[in-house]
Amino acid sequence: MDRILTTAHDLHAALAAGRYPDGGPVRVLDVRWWLDRPDGRPAFRAGHIPGARYADLDTQLASHGDPSEGRHPLPSPDALQTAVHGWGIDDGDTVVVYDDVKNMASGRAWWVLRDAGIRDVRVLDGALAAWVDAGFDLERGEESTGRAGTAVVSPGTLPVLGIDDVLEHARSGLLLDARAGERFRGEVEPIDPRAGHIPGAVSAPTTENVDESGRFRSPDELRARFAGLGAGPSADVGVYCGSGVSAAHEAIALSLAGYRPVLYPGSWSQWSQHPERPAATGA
Repeated sequence: MDRILTTAHDLHAALAAGRYPDGGPVRVLDVRWWLDRPDGRPAFRAGHIPGARYADLDTQLASHGDPSEGRHPLPSPDALQTAVHGWGIDDGDTVVVYDDVKNMASGRAWWVLRDAGIRDVRVLDGALAAWVDAGFDLERGEESTGRAGTAVVSPGTLPVLGIDDVLEHARSGLLLDARAGERFRGEVEPIDPRAGHIPGAVSAPTTENVDESGRFRSPDELRARFAGLGAGPSADVGVYCGSGVSAAHEAIALSLAGYRPVLYPGSWSQWSQHPERPAATGA
């Protein structure tokens, strides 16, 4: 659990030393992405953590096929392997991911890499703001080029829910919806074909997992939060969101709280594309 997050000061020290004392050589991924501005490269060029590589959520951490698969299906093993090599990741490296939206986007990189068998992936707690607030310098311009990495990915390490598994999971376990409450209730739907939520799901906006500074709440606070939503100590907790991005952030929070979450990668963007699948509205 204590290896899920890293502080800005610990990352700065690891970069200076070339490695983490409890890990390996450091590789840093900048995963800036926003729903209305998916290309984070301009922001990356304007200032990033020194030595970071840019990870494109839309093209490297997701694939794109038929709309029935959702907006951000998981990347194919071959595409992810190419990306990991391009990022310079070797077996035994400690990979640190960050963004500038409280890790709502970089959580996707954490989940995808952990699922692919990269053992030591850490999230910069507080995201880029924590680095800046600590007084550390940013590097500007294009990413530095380096040799290709040698790590071999093997997706499938973490448990997932398929579209045919979700309703049963909501009945037999606990299914959390990480979207904003108004989307869960069906009051608004800005992007997907239908409004509402998967029947039996419980509203659990992922924004409530962090404090005002964007840092994750303590494990005790998170356990109390999820217990209040119905998660007992050994609960089988599934999670989804709009397209499987912020749900990964909630998976981090659940992991910090001591659960072993199950992600539904297709999320509402897949479910809502299938009119034969039921939808619920209201609280």
